[in-house]
Amino acid sequence: MQSPKPRRKAGPTTNGLDSAEKLDELLISSAICNGEDLGPFVRKTFGTGKPETLLHHLKLFSRSKESEIEEVCKAHYQDFIHAVDDLKSLLSDVESLKSALSDSNSKLQSVAAPLLSSLDSLVEAGTVSKNVDLAIGAVKHCVRVAEIASRANRHLQGGRFYMALKCVELIESELLEKTPSSTLKRMIEKRIPEIRGYVKRRVSKELGDWLVEIRVVCRNLGQLAIGEASSSRQREEEVRIKQKEAECVYTLNEEDIDGDEYESSDDDDAFDLTPLYRAYHIHQTLSLEDGFKQYYFDNRELQLKSDSQVSSMTPFLESHQTFFAQIAGFFIVEDRVLRTGGGLISKVEVEFLWDLAVTNMCAVLEDQFSRMQTANHLLLIKDYVSLLGVSLRRYGYTVDPLLEVLSKHRDKYHELLLSDCRKQMAEALSADKFEQMLMKKEYEYSMNVLSFQLQTSDIVPAFPYIAPFSTTVPDCCRIVRSFIEDSVSFMSHGGQLDFYDVVKKYLDRLLGEVLDEALLKLISSSVHVVSQAMQVAANMAVFERACDFFFRHAAQLSGVPLRMAERGRRHFPLTKSQNAAEETLSGLLKKKIDGFMILVENVNWTSDDVPQGGNEYMNEVIIYLETLVSTAQQILPAKVLRRVLRDVLAHISERIVGTLCGDLVKRLSMAAIKGLDVDIQLLDSFTEQLTSLLTEKEANEMKTAFVEIRQMINLLLSSHPEKFLNPVIRERSYHALDNRKVATVSEKLRDPSDSIFGTFGARGSRQNPKNKSLDTLIKRLKDVS
Repeated sequence: MQSPKPRRKAGPTTNGLDSAEKLDELLISSAICNGEDLGPFVRKTFGTGKPETLLHHLKLFSRSKESEIEEVCKAHYQDFIHAVDDLKSLLSDVESLKSALSDSNSKLQSVAAPLLSSLDSLVEAGTVSKNVDLAIGAVKHCVRVAEIASRANRHLQGGRFYMALKCVELIESELLEKTPSSTLKRMIEKRIPEIRGYVKRRVSKELGDWLVEIRVVCRNLGQLAIGEASSSRQREEEVRIKQKEAECVYTLNEEDIDGDEYESSDDDDAFDLTPLYRAYHIHQTLSLEDGFKQYYFDNRELQLKSDSQVSSMTPFLESHQTFFAQIAGFFIVEDRVLRTGGGLISKVEVEFLWDLAVTNMCAVLEDQFSRMQTANHLLLIKDYVSLLGVSLRRYGYTVDPLLEVLSKHRDKYHELLLSDCRKQMAEALSADKFEQMLMKKEYEYSMNVLSFQLQTSDIVPAFPYIAPFSTTVPDCCRIVRSFIEDSVSFMSHGGQLDFYDVVKKYLDRLLGEVLDEALLKLISSSVHVVSQAMQVAANMAVFERACDFFFRHAAQLSGVPLRMAERGRRHFPLTKSQNAAEETLSGLLKKKIDGFMILVENVNWTSDDVPQGGNEYMNEVIIYLETLVSTAQQILPAKVLRRVLRDVLAHISERIVGTLCGDLVKRLSMAAIKGLDVDIQLLDSFTEQLTSLLTEKEANEMKTAFVEIRQMINLLLSSHPEKFLNPVIRERSYHALDNRKVATVSEKLRDPSDSIFGTFGARGSRQNPKNKSLDTLIKRLKDVS
C-alpha cells in the first residue's frame, strides 16, 4: 500500500536570522517540502562560497522533520522504518553529494578564479573604453569648435566678415551648448560679442571711408554723365549744321536715330558699391538692418546738404560745374543703390532727397542769377544746368523746377545780351573807316560774305576782291549771328519746344533798337562827307540781305520750317537808319550840288544870246553827277541810287525854280529861259544815259524829279501861257506848278516900262499876242492869289 503524497507544508521559521537568510531558509524549506529540485540552491550556495548555510538549513530541516517523522513512524511505523532507512541512505547520499559538491566547488573555484579575474579586467576595460569614447567625442567636438573658430579668425584676417559671422553663428547656435569644456565654452561665449563688435567696427570704418571716397566719385561720375550729354548735344548740332549746309529737310532714318541717341557710359563700372553692400549685408546678419538703413540715409542726407552749399570763397562761375556735377553724381549713385541695394533705400527716400536737392539748386540759381550782370556767364550756367537735366532725366528724375527757374530769367538774359551787343556794335561801328572791304583770299570771302549769304551771285569772284560794303557789315553780322545762337542756346534744351517766336522777338529788338540806333548814331555823328554817306548807304543795302539771313538762321536753329519763318516776316527792321543814310547821302549831295549851283550867279538872265551847250553851272552839275553815278554804281544798289538821284534831281529843280523866284534874278529874257531849257535837256540826256541803271519806264519816272522846272520852262516858252488857267490843260501839262511862282517868274519876264517883252520875238511898237497872253496870265494869277 502506497502512502499518500505528503502535503506541502511551510518550512520552519527561525528567529534570529536576518531577512535574507530567512528568505533563503523559507525557499529551501519550501523546496524540500515540495520535493523540488535543490540543484539551484546548491549551485547558489557553492557560488557564494558558503555551503554551511545550506547544510545548516538541511540540518535544521532534518531536525524539524524528525518529530514529524516520529509521528509518521508512529502512525505508520513500517513506513517510518522504511523512511528512516531511506533517510539514512539519503543522508549518506547527501553526505556524498556534499562531498561531491565541495569537490566540484573547489574545482570550480580553481577554474573560475582566473576567469573572474579576466571578467573583472574586461569590465574595467569596457568602462575605460566607454570613458575614452566619451573623451574622444568631447575632444572631437572641441576640435570642431576650435576649427570653426580658427576658420572665423582666418575670415576676419582676410576681411571676409560675413563668413566669419556665419562661423560664429554656427558655433553659437549648434555647438556652444554641447561643448563639454566649460573653459572653452566660457571663452567662446566671451569672444562672440567681441568678434561681432569688431566686425561692426571694421565695416563701419570701411563704410565711412566709402562715404568719403564716394563724394569724389560722385563728382567725377557727374562730370562724366554731363560730358556725355554735352557730346550727344554736340552730335545733334553737327546734324543741324549738315541740314543747314544741305539746305533741305534732313530726315533721320532708324539707323541714324540709333547712332545719335544719348549714349550712356558704363556707369556700373564707374563706381564700386561693394563696401556699402558688404556693410549692409553684415548689419543684416547682425540683425541691425533697420538701424543701418537709417544711418545710411542720414549720412547721405548730410552729404547732400553739404554738397548743396555754395562756397563764398570761389566765384560761382568757376565752381558751378563742380557744384552741379557733384549733385548729378550723387543721384546717379542713389539710383543705382535704389535698383540694386535690396531695399537699402526706398524710392520715397530718394524722391525726398531729390526734392531737397532741387529746392536748394533752385534757391542757388535764383540767388546767383540775380547777381549776374554778364549774359555769357548766365548762358554758361544755363547750359550746364540743362545738361544736368538731360543727364538726370535719363534716370527718371523730374527736372521741371530747374527749367522753370531758367525760363524765369529768360528776359534778364536777353536784356544782358542786348546790352553786350550794344557795346560790341558801338565798338565795331566806331572802328569803321568807311572804306570798301578788301578780301585777298577765298577764306576771307567765305568768312565775311558767304557765311552771311551776302553774295549777289553764286560765282566766286576773282581775288583780291573789293566788296561793296565796309568792315562794319561782317562785324555787325557776326555780332547778330552770335546773338541768335546764344538766344537759341538759352531757349533750347530748356523744356520749351516752340521758342522761335521768343527768339524772333528779341532779334527784332536787337535789329530794330540796338543796331538801328547804333547806325543812326553813327550817321548823325560820324558821316560828314559824301563818300562816307555813300558807304553807309551801301552798307544798309547789304544789311537788308543780311537781315533775311538772320531770320532764316534763327528759324533753322529753332527747328522751324523756312516757309513758316518767311510767312511771319516783318518789314526791314533797319528802315530808320536806312532812310537816315539815304537822307544823309542826299543831303550831302545836295550840299555838293549847291556848291555848283552858286555858279548860277554868273548867269546873265537878261542876255539876248542863248548859251550853247548849256550854262556853266549845269555843265558842272552834270559832270559831278556822272562821276557820282560811275562811283556809286560800284557799291550802291540800283534802287538806292535811283532814289538818291531822284532826290538830287528834284533838288536841282527846286534850286533853279527858287533862283528864278528869288531876289537874285530881277529880270528874265527869253534867251535865258531857252538857256534853262538847254540845261534841262542836259538833265534829260543824263537821265537817258543811265541805261544800265534804269529801264525806260524808270527813266521816265526819274524825269519827274525835275518836272516843276520843265513845266515852268514849257509854260514860259509856250505861245499861249494863259492856257495855264484852263483847269484841264493845267492838270495835264502844268500840275506841278504853283500859282505864285508862275506869277513871279512871269512878272520878271515882262518889260516893266511898256509891259511888253523887250527881247522876246520881233521888235516893234505893237504888243505881240504872246506878251498879251502873258499879261493876262499875270493879272489873273494875281487876282486868284
